[in-house]
Amino acid sequence: MTTTPAAVSELDLARALTLVERSVVQRLGEALKAEGATLEEWRVLSFLADDTGHAMAEVAEFALLTAPTLTKVVDRMVSLGLVLRRVDDTDRRRVLVFASERGNEALPRWTAAVEREKEHIVTALGTEETALLRTLLQRASRRLG
Repeated sequence: MTTTPAAVSELDLARALTLVERSVVQRLGEALKAEGATLEEWRVLSFLADDTGHAMAEVAEFALLTAPTLTKVVDRMVSLGLVLRRVDDTDRRRVLVFASERGNEALPRWTAAVEREKEHIVTALGTEETALLRTLLQRASRRLG
């Protein structure tokens, strides 16, 4: 089987996107690790910051995690006292997740670490290139999603 130039080009695009995503995730992960957190935990707490409580499916979608992976992350966060699970008063079959007081205290530190690393990323890429990249990725996400 031969590979056409178009197929190579598409593979190169997918590879380039993956390499950039890995680099950004690694950098953010290292910044959060210094604060005793993971990227997944930060995403979960960020989503729960509205204090309304959310179903696991909503949290999984926002945090970009599968249901089984989110369950493990939330279990760990419960054991660390960062989040709480409660049965939904309107639908007793549903469990809602809330940020705990400890989670709400940790979130600003974690977000500050993420923001510092984002500034480093913007500096490395350049402000205009970062804005262009964000625009193009948002457009691609809407069109492909």
